[in-house]
Order: sequence, then C-alpha cells, then structure tokens
Amino acid sequence: MYDGMLKDRIEAGILLSEKLKKYQNSDTIVLAVPRGGVPVGYVIARSLHLPLDIVLSKKIGHPSNTEFAIGAVSSDSMILDKHPNIPKKYIDDEIIRLRKLMKDKYELYMGNRKPLDVKGKNIILVDDGIATGNTLLASISMLRKKNPAKIIVATPVIPYDNVPVFEKNADEFIYLIASKYFRGVGGFYEEFNQVEDEEVIHLLSLPIAD
Repeated sequence: MYDGMLKDRIEAGILLSEKLKKYQNSDTIVLAVPRGGVPVGYVIARSLHLPLDIVLSKKIGHPSNTEFAIGAVSSDSMILDKHPNIPKKYIDDEIIRLRKLMKDKYELYMGNRKPLDVKGKNIILVDDGIATGNTLLASISMLRKKNPAKIIVATPVIPYDNVPVFEKNADEFIYLIASKYFRGVGGFYEEFNQVEDEEVIHLLSLPIAD
C-alpha cells in the first residue's frame, strides 16, 4: 500500500497504472467516473494502451431527504432498495429525470460517440477516491448486467473500513491508500482542484495511443 500524500490525480493515475500492468494491451476497457475520475482514468488508459469511456450513474434520493439514497440508476438499468411507502410515480419520474440528465451529460462529454460494448471484456472502473462508495457500488451492479469478463475497481483513496465492501463486490480491487483516519478524498491530495466539464471533454477527445 502506498504511504503518504498524493501530489495530484496524474500521480494517482501513474501509481495505479503500475499496479494494473498485467492489463496492458489486453481486452480491457477503462471506465472513468466523471468528473474527478477522468484525469486518473486517462493516465491509466494511456499508460496501459487501453480504450477509455465513462460510466454515469446517479442515486435516487428519498422524496423527504434527497441526500438519502433509495437506489441508483444508469442509462439502461437501475437498482432500488425496498421502500414500500414511496409512491411508484415519484420513482418513475425520478428515473426519467435522472436518465435525461445522464444522457445530456454523456453527449456533452462524448459527443455522438456510442458507449463501448463491455460484454466479455475486463473493465477497470476508476474514480479519484471513494468516500461512501454507494454510487460506485450501484455502477458495479449495473455493469454486471452487461456481462463483462471481470470488473476491476481502481481508486487512489478509500476509508479503511470500506475496503472489504469493494473486495467483495469487485472481482479485483486496487487502491493506494486505505485510511483509518479518513478526512475526505481531497485530504489525501496535495492538489485537488475541481475538475471542470471542459477538462473532461478535452481529455476524452485526446487519442489514447501514441
């Protein structure tokens, strides 16, 4: 395990790439979580000569407290906890609203490119850090439905207590720092500037191979 502070997302991507070397030039796709995961994912994809795409999922918030997740949705699948008192119409409306948001986001970031087909391929799912990990767990559940060969989750930073959750839910879990004194993802980076849409669009438009 890496000990110390990360300089920035670029360094995080380089260090993760070293741990993912066996996937170089393989039948593997890097899926980055926008926005912060994209600079990390770009470095990994470039280092390992792999295609890069993004994965979007959003939590469905409880009607009386939107911060409390009752499920999550991606462009083509969903997972829902059992909350019998929540009207079906609310959930249906939220799914439609969130899918529209994600469709718009995908088009903003990727233009008219179609998402890469992950069936039968390894996926390296990348974010710049995991706090609760709920949305990422939802992404894993939804990606499973597309029958990839293997899901590898790669993140620079995670709370120590959350490591077993991802070791259980991913086929392989790669991380740099698992802290018992977790103080937010940004607390482990010297530079942790907000990644803007423009940077995401720019990185996703760059060629991966030299």
